[in-house]
Amino acid sequence: MRELRQSGLHFASNMKEQKMTAPTAKPWITSIHAYVPGRAKAAGNVRVIKLSSNENAFGPSPKATAAMAATANGTHRYPDGRSQLLRAAIAAHHGLDVDRVVCGTGSDDILYLLALAYAGPGDEVLYSRHGFMVYPLAAERVGATPIEVADSDYTADVDALLGAVTERTKLLYLANPNNPTGTMINRAEVERLHAGLPPHVILVLDAAYAEYVDTADYEDGIALAAKHENVITTRTFSKIYGLAAARVGWAYGPKAIIDTLDRIRAPFNVTSAAQAGAVEALADTDWIENCRAENTRLRSLFMTEIAAMGNAGLRAVPSAANFVLVTFPSDGRHNAEAAYTYLATRGVLTRWLPDQGLGHAIRVSIGTEDETRTAIDTLRAYIEETD
Repeated sequence: MRELRQSGLHFASNMKEQKMTAPTAKPWITSIHAYVPGRAKAAGNVRVIKLSSNENAFGPSPKATAAMAATANGTHRYPDGRSQLLRAAIAAHHGLDVDRVVCGTGSDDILYLLALAYAGPGDEVLYSRHGFMVYPLAAERVGATPIEVADSDYTADVDALLGAVTERTKLLYLANPNNPTGTMINRAEVERLHAGLPPHVILVLDAAYAEYVDTADYEDGIALAAKHENVITTRTFSKIYGLAAARVGWAYGPKAIIDTLDRIRAPFNVTSAAQAGAVEALADTDWIENCRAENTRLRSLFMTEIAAMGNAGLRAVPSAANFVLVTFPSDGRHNAEAAYTYLATRGVLTRWLPDQGLGHAIRVSIGTEDETRTAIDTLRAYIEETD
């Protein structure tokens, strides 16, 4: 004991002689720009229409909210750490091997875990320009180098992505449909992308908006992940299922990758309420079909009305998701930042993304019919006032 005390005193004495410094984060962490969520509040007492975060304006199935409420008396107990009932429901719904499904705190969680497991300093992580901003963040968090690859008319360019692959490439993230542009590439292009990748590169197909796609020529990643050792697909209950606040997502892929993610995910990562709600949300197919149909109808309405503003230089980028990217002309007559501000002061909250190279555009989520028509009318008013 005396020797330990003497050792401690000697250490303290040495420390006094040295210059003390504050704790220092890893150098690559200090350069990260934190994720900025969509705006949720407007100034004053105006009615707020939140079209900034691609949420399902119709909300979750009432059966899901009832199931979540029923878990309230059990909050003193930890949730099922393996999300067994939810994983079984997902597997049954999609025809999957349950042992190749892992759940996370939203699909973002899984995207981060993939980088943590498979990339680090000296490695490269590819993603398409104007892609989901979590991809470079996932790379930067682990010290890897994010590589932004040029797209084509706001759409992922398979040839450009393949041309950017090197021996240092470890992950290629592809959102399909893409956020924030809404564009998608078809099944043949996804398959061509995978076929051109070396086996050491993991293709991460982020299908957060898969349930909104209403075309037959779509690849959500499940078929590819079932056959190949370097493909994984991620999904979320935050979008069409209306459980954004519950934070629950999942992934399907080869057993080796799923087992790896299972080792490093947080214990009890999905709450009991989230698991219960997701199971019921998945089962209520009538609710989801209605949400999909309404989104398709109102997205078409929104895009038609934007096309009618074409004389003002506005363009609605074709979207397969529950939002539309609206671009503005470069002549300065109308501009995205001014439109974003004009809409916000009137309670219509959209997303302006200059940090993603989209300073000339705003992203507008599809809301209810009243919300969507109000957004159209307010945007038209901005055009008329600035003509």
